[in-house]
Amino acid sequence: MHNKEHWEHVYTSKATDAVSWFQAHATLSLDLIESTGMGRDAALIDVGGGASTLMDDLLDRGYTNLSTLDLSGAALAASQARLGKKAASVRWLEADITTADLPVHAYDIWHDRAVFHFLTDPVQRQAYVNAVLRAVKPRGHVIVATFAEDGPTQCSGLPVMRYSATQLHAAFGSPFELIRHEEETHATPFGTQQRFVYCHFRKI
Repeated sequence: MHNKEHWEHVYTSKATDAVSWFQAHATLSLDLIESTGMGRDAALIDVGGGASTLMDDLLDRGYTNLSTLDLSGAALAASQARLGKKAASVRWLEADITTADLPVHAYDIWHDRAVFHFLTDPVQRQAYVNAVLRAVKPRGHVIVATFAEDGPTQCSGLPVMRYSATQLHAAFGSPFELIRHEEETHATPFGTQQRFVYCHFRKI
């Protein structure tokens, strides 16, 4: 993945609500997570969660078994500071998802909004998929959002991949069943719009 220094610079030089991907509430992600039908004690990991407010809302909804993984320690620290005492209810993992040593069959739900599309190297994409195969329980849920086919070609000064739901499913392959997909037009803090595609897979 792109070097850690890039993302540390982003999160130490900008406010967390001044980056293009900021959402006050990750409404569609929350909807897809709840649509899995898993209980509030389901083991969920948010990959690239960094400074996202997703953990705030999941905790408020009663989820109790949460983990956030991010390459940037500064991003994780921002979430911890925002959550205050509630931060102790989340496991915080500072790691690169393409090399992270995650436990086997540990998670019921895997969530990623806007990490996978940064993996422009096929080797990195396969390493990511291998991490999902290793860490998600059989019949577990995988929710991944990337830029759509008509989305941006760059983000944070870096090149990205763009996907249709069919293309994103193909990138994960036959071990995953496509349950649902949605498109979203994300309004950035700068007044621009970005098109995303969200896919909900089930690990077969």
